[in-house]
Amino acid sequence: QMPHGRMPLPGFWKMVDDTLKQSDAELRTFCQTFETVTPSPVTQPLNPAEERKVLSLVSKHGPDKLYQVTSNISGSKDLDLTLQRGQIVALLQTMDTKGNTSRWLVDAGGPRGFVPAGKLRPY
Repeated sequence: QMPHGRMPLPGFWKMVDDTLKQSDAELRTFCQTFETVTPSPVTQPLNPAEERKVLSLVSKHGPDKLYQVTSNISGSKDLDLTLQRGQIVALLQTMDTKGNTSRWLVDAGGPRGFVPAGKLRPY
């Protein structure tokens, strides 16, 4: 019923190939534009209280366990944390109690809880 339903097979496959190439080119252009327009995260200076908390986390967990929150997190489940962009946390476990690796257990310098792994980057 489609207009190209009666096309010879070689013509149909050429049309499919052309459409895929065009879509690929559009996706590449979009990705390049997105990378150009989206600013890279800026490291913000820590206030004295936050600096003390970071030093405490380093002494408890080591510098290789520190992560920074890349965007605000609103905890919605039990044991989830609500954190602000830029906060520093220490990684305790790379999964939740059910083995879900998209939620990590962190120490936020007092409260401990789960946060989405995708919203953390190494500090």
